[in-house]
Amino acid sequence: MKLVFATNNLNKLKEVQEMLPASIELLSLKDIHCFDEIEETATTLEGNAQIKANYITDKFGYNCFADDTGLEIEALNGDPGVYSARYAGEPANAEKNMHKVLENLKNTENRVAQFRTSVCLNLDGNQFLFDGICKGEILTQKQGEKGFGYDPIFQPENFLISFAEMSSEEKNKISHRGRAIKKLIDFLNAMY
Repeated sequence: MKLVFATNNLNKLKEVQEMLPASIELLSLKDIHCFDEIEETATTLEGNAQIKANYITDKFGYNCFADDTGLEIEALNGDPGVYSARYAGEPANAEKNMHKVLENLKNTENRVAQFRTSVCLNLDGNQFLFDGICKGEILTQKQGEKGFGYDPIFQPENFLISFAEMSSEEKNKISHRGRAIKKLIDFLNAMY
């Protein structure tokens, strides 16, 4: 089965490709010649995932899924949340985003945080939503060279290392995106 993952983020694409069964051929936006910038204008992760999935299905006619992820920090009232990718402003910059988070938490003991991913699947005229959460905390400084985004400053619950210190296999087993995609895969496996 062919399925489009509506993302331009090559790191996300690689992560998800490693998790999908061989029976699903994952296509990127580039593969379907979609070079449009899909505006994420919703105020929720679910809304942004739906906008992206609907855009691809409506314009290109493919079965498709899209995701949106946010880092939710308790001491910052859930921020950066839906604005995680551009927390430090335009253009999106992971280093600046991490710096802003660390600055905002500089004098804060409460470092409880979670990553949350919402996945929207458009399949044969129906729409399905899947959610994944990974609880943890924000470190006081960056650790590790792997991963992307906020990975160097996020330490998942029950681990002593950051996402950026884990192999992609380790991270995929416990990550927010990994959990949401696992629900998607289980759903697809049950249907096909």
